[in-house]
Amino acid sequence: MKKVLLSILTGFVMVGSSVVLPGQAAAGTVAERAYVAPAASGRDVISEIIDVVGLKARFEVRAANVPNAAAVILNGKRYILYNEQFLSQVNNALRTDWAGISILAHEIGHHLNGHTLSKGGSNLQDELEADEFSGFVLRKMGASLSEAQAAIRLLAEERDSYTHPGKKNRLAAISKGWGNAQDQIVASAKAGTPSRTVAAASTSAMRETPVTTTARRSVSRMPAQYILRQVKLVSAPQERIYVTTQFNLVRETEDGIEVIGKLQKTNNRNYPYVLESRYFSDLFVNTNGLLLNEDGERVGVLTTT
Repeated sequence: MKKVLLSILTGFVMVGSSVVLPGQAAAGTVAERAYVAPAASGRDVISEIIDVVGLKARFEVRAANVPNAAAVILNGKRYILYNEQFLSQVNNALRTDWAGISILAHEIGHHLNGHTLSKGGSNLQDELEADEFSGFVLRKMGASLSEAQAAIRLLAEERDSYTHPGKKNRLAAISKGWGNAQDQIVASAKAGTPSRTVAAASTSAMRETPVTTTARRSVSRMPAQYILRQVKLVSAPQERIYVTTQFNLVRETEDGIEVIGKLQKTNNRNYPYVLESRYFSDLFVNTNGLLLNEDGERVGVLTTT
């Protein structure tokens, strides 16, 4: 995918494969008019991807009249070039922005793995390495395995070509990268929790969650000043579960407030907290307050009450 990333969607008209940058086409030519200015959204995604791997972006991101997306070196300078219409069509077809993000992550993988320094063009091994990088990055950014594989599942050819692997091998490479990132996330979260045992309610914790047995079920029995966040679970939308100001995880029952777990800090900046409970498996909290299980699936959210 250093020159051509993916097979084009059926019915998608393939534009010219030549790369056009400002000043390289004669004034008034079709190529110059076809050039699109750099897209802020593309640059924002690149920043997120680079932030995940902890490196500096030593390349420019440009929307251009390429067929889909490409990592190239022009006049000694590195570029990530992409076709805005192509990415938009892929995202719309799959109904997820993760498709376009995975394509850009793949191209970044080519640069960071040094593939663009060779003059041999695309080859099977380089493509698999870039796919693995894409899977790794998308898991770090919060995508599920299905979301990380969506673009390749739709667009890749079934069989190997001279330059690109077949769909099965490419999906496996993405899965490998995604799994490696998942292992890091789980290990980091566990390392950041001093104890996997749910802390028992202390006397002070009990004082912060007074029980009012006469209160109606629809009204929280806990004073608002002691509630840090409410836990909304997709599988149990009617449950009233809260994180208290002392980071206890509590559940409202007919008999009062029950301490069921703890909000713990981790060493992972993308998943700074984990919810531990005897009622469900660990749920990781990302920087947007989304709750994800160990398979990377979004299962809930932390909200204000």
